[in-house]
Amino acid sequence: MKPSPAAVSPPTFREALAFWVKLGFISFGGPAGQIALMHEELVDRRRWISEKRFLHALNYCMLLPGPEAIQLAIYIGWLMHGVKGALAAGVTFLLPAFFLLSLLAALYLAFGETPLVAALFAGIRPAVVAIVVFAAWRIGAKTLHNGVLAAIALLAFVGIFFFKIGFPWIVLSAALIGALGGSLVPSMFRGGKAHEARAGTSGAAVIDDDTPPPAHARFSFSRWVVTTCAFIGLGGILLGMLDGVLREMAELFTKAAFLTFGGAYAVLPYLYQAAVEQHHWLTGPQMIDGLALGEATPGPLIMVVTWIGYIAGVTHAVLPDPILAGCAGAMVATFFTFLPSFWFILAGAPLIEASRHELRLTAPLVAISAAIVGVIAHLALFFAWHTFWPHARAEAPFSGPFDAFAALIALGAFVALWKYKVEVVKVIGACALLGLMSLILR
Repeated sequence: MKPSPAAVSPPTFREALAFWVKLGFISFGGPAGQIALMHEELVDRRRWISEKRFLHALNYCMLLPGPEAIQLAIYIGWLMHGVKGALAAGVTFLLPAFFLLSLLAALYLAFGETPLVAALFAGIRPAVVAIVVFAAWRIGAKTLHNGVLAAIALLAFVGIFFFKIGFPWIVLSAALIGALGGSLVPSMFRGGKAHEARAGTSGAAVIDDDTPPPAHARFSFSRWVVTTCAFIGLGGILLGMLDGVLREMAELFTKAAFLTFGGAYAVLPYLYQAAVEQHHWLTGPQMIDGLALGEATPGPLIMVVTWIGYIAGVTHAVLPDPILAGCAGAMVATFFTFLPSFWFILAGAPLIEASRHELRLTAPLVAISAAIVGVIAHLALFFAWHTFWPHARAEAPFSGPFDAFAALIALGAFVALWKYKVEVVKVIGACALLGLMSLILR
């Protein structure tokens, strides 16, 4: 039940912390579902922030690399209670998924080869293929507004599939094409409409349209310098304490944090290239399984880095004890993935609060979004190859028997997602049951 339009008291830090903890455990449905949930709770129900201020923060987070849902939570937590509010919102958003995925990775390594677990994942893997194909379809429908953008997507696919061009170079090339094209043919590089505020119906909010930023949210160049130096110092000190595989993970996931324009699906091809093909931290099927569990657990999908870090820590024995090795890998991967997101907000949000201007996607970002469609399509193809031809090798990519049952599951899962709008978690659950049934019927 929504509260009456009467004035709402500002939440105490304890009240806000209780909400952020709750959000961490119920944040299913990917970024769209998580943002919708925050909107319902913070704007409509609790009225802690107005519609316009919520969307102003969201527009900024949509332009940033990294997971926009957690960045939005960090932003609102910071706006209400400063640095401690940002830490409370961000850390509690991550913790449930971190512990769940670490536990699941440990169980997976211990029992993943048993017939029952193997059968479950035999049903889940085709679902992941469908999920990634659907993501490419959905993002492409929103992004590829004309032939120029479609050509950029095609070139990105060709570059990464046939010429093995690294994901960072594809992003850089797309940005340069967008910058040039935005000057020569700007009509071809206009993004979709920015988020627009709807007419408010919830009554006055604690942080209303005209509420001035609190003292901690006012921009100060000296504070920006101190904040930036603190983040560089923290990251540099911790990086200097690592060596071997852990240091490689820290460097990789820091790069990934600055390349995730377009959400988690956009950076998955980069992580796949690096973690599976370059460093051999885990196998392709293990990556698919981690993505499936990431979809089925609360928190941002990019939390699949916890899974990658745990398995990499164990397989490369970064510590003598396997459990400690896995936990060390998971912590390093998660910390260095999300550290930049906190810096983006704590250093950049005061500028956004000072400007209060509508933010729009630039031509380079539109071109990057188009290229991302191509690399996600490549990722879907790789996942399909590992799933439908499970015994194939790189030298003979379509050798061995074709798994028609897996292909049928993938087709049914795609239809469920696309035509019937079934939730991802339900699709994964249904496909897991089909895999289990196949074991029983053998």
